[in-house]
Amino acid sequence: MTPERPTQWTILGEHEVDGTRRAKWSVAHVRLPDGVEFEQYVLRAPASAMALLIDAEDRVLLMYRHRWVIDRWVWELPGGYCDPEEDPAVCAAREVEEETGWRPTALKPLVAFQPWVATADSAQHLFVSYGATFTGAPVDVNEAEEIAWIPLAEIPERIAAGEIVGSASVIGLQAVLLDRLRG
Repeated sequence: MTPERPTQWTILGEHEVDGTRRAKWSVAHVRLPDGVEFEQYVLRAPASAMALLIDAEDRVLLMYRHRWVIDRWVWELPGGYCDPEEDPAVCAAREVEEETGWRPTALKPLVAFQPWVATADSAQHLFVSYGATFTGAPVDVNEAEEIAWIPLAEIPERIAAGEIVGSASVIGLQAVLLDRLRG
């Protein structure tokens, strides 16, 4: 296969080595523009959607939870994996309500990104809602130790202190803060 551009890498083949419904590991055989070939692990995961809910008091809804992979307690945005063919906005609204008991009033796209482009394909979709309605206790009791409305003014300090470390949470919160600076 000939690349479309002179610096484009060519995937000669890829085969799955392990997988579940939430992630697939494969090995890709790649050719660089200079002809060098190598193999690299690739992680492919379903798209995820998260939401920033901001209330009239300029606070954002965050969840305090233990992330066992990094063995840390962190604050993060509610969200989760999209079901196959599910619209990311629908996923974000569903996940927020299941995890927090709050329903966004109107989700608007904020930013979409890939967190680890050299090794993984895992589209992340972030939405923002200025307002939410409490619908009751969270459906999933396994998600969070605490759910709290945190003042946006505290967010930079919490990121700097390492209390908020997830890429989607950091990117989404900083996008909202940057948007406010722009007026």
